[in-house]
Amino acid sequence: MMRMLSCLTALWILVSGLKLDSFAQSEVYRSVETDSMKIAITFDDGPHPTQTKQILDILDAYGVKATFFMVGVNVINYPDAARDVISRGHEVGNHTFSHSIMTHLNEAEVKREMERCEQALAELCDYHPHILRPPQGALNPQVQKCTLEADYSIILWSLDTRDWESKDEEKIVDCVLSSVKSGDIILMHDYIGRKSKTPQALERLLPELLARGFEPVTVRELLYD
Repeated sequence: MMRMLSCLTALWILVSGLKLDSFAQSEVYRSVETDSMKIAITFDDGPHPTQTKQILDILDAYGVKATFFMVGVNVINYPDAARDVISRGHEVGNHTFSHSIMTHLNEAEVKREMERCEQALAELCDYHPHILRPPQGALNPQVQKCTLEADYSIILWSLDTRDWESKDEEKIVDCVLSSVKSGDIILMHDYIGRKSKTPQALERLLPELLARGFEPVTVRELLYD
């Protein structure tokens, strides 16, 4: 009898542990189910001293707000560009400090990447992000545990424009217009090493998306409004 009780106790501990582990992970969003026509356009890897401003001017022209996932080292290098994003009413997310692939890091390094980006935004822009996008969308249980402890939600995407590799704005535009649907989170970039086609593609996309009845909003608005 005692042996059976011990086995049952051990089984209960194991099951309880599994339940705890299953909940001890940050929320991950790739899209949102919605009856509205809301979508979220997001930009990674900035800020950039010229590309970010081009994108901001286009967003302003159409009255659209977006979400920018910033790299901490770029915030330090281009603080005016980061402040410009915030002053124009856009949302900012944490994209780590150095754009390291978080699944290649140990727990202390994962936390440091998040904290240093958060610190840069707080000190230079007086901004405190609540969402995080891991570089390349790379996730594992350790990353999810760390983001949960830091009170972040993880934002991935449902539509990847691959603008970082495309030299043809037509491909970027077609990628979006051929498959976009309500609740999508669209991935674009406001920092691309070579000459970016993202601003030109965005300038063509926004009027068409609006004409189709889509409502581009920030990630927060998409998730909670």
